Amino acid sequence: MRRLLRPRKRVPRQAARTVVLAEDGSVFLLRSDNSEVGVHWTMPGGGLEAGETPWTGARRELWEETGWTDLEPGPLLCTWEHDFTWHGTPVRQHEHIYLARGPHRGPVGDVSAVHAADRILDWRWWTPADLADPNADALWPPRLPDLLAPVRTGWVVDGREPAPVDLGYIPNIPVAG
Repeated sequence: MRRLLRPRKRVPRQAARTVVLAEDGSVFLLRSDNSEVGVHWTMPGGGLEAGETPWTGARRELWEETGWTDLEPGPLLCTWEHDFTWHGTPVRQHEHIYLARGPHRGPVGDVSAVHAADRILDWRWWTPADLADPNADALWPPRLPDLLAPVRTGWVVDGREPAPVDLGYIPNIPVAG
């Protein structure tokens, strides 16, 4: 009897992230590598722990991955779902992404163990022009530049909170290889 291999079902995973914007409009992003989707840039964040709300998870992850315990998430920017493999397990991750204002700086303290465990390779501040570059590395979520444009002229300038956007499920773009 022949057995057919079936794709493994994806495990639901809840997560939260924080977009940190500097006064000049640049955004702090982490460069990560994932076995399923490859190298991409995303904001600090990750999976929620048992009993944790998206906001408290976003704050914890921001503190763990940057050492910036003086920052907290602000208004909700968006939610979205996407697929990837988390430590060998295929997941469908639902993310809440919050906004925060912060100074232009690097991580504080020793975050190397957290970065190694999560396959975070690097970090940098991205200007609006960097984000708009069609040849830039992949971003999570892919619509991040479009989401941030009105935030830079609203919330960053006068505190007007954006209306949160639900991006829904966004399939992965195959990695060129």
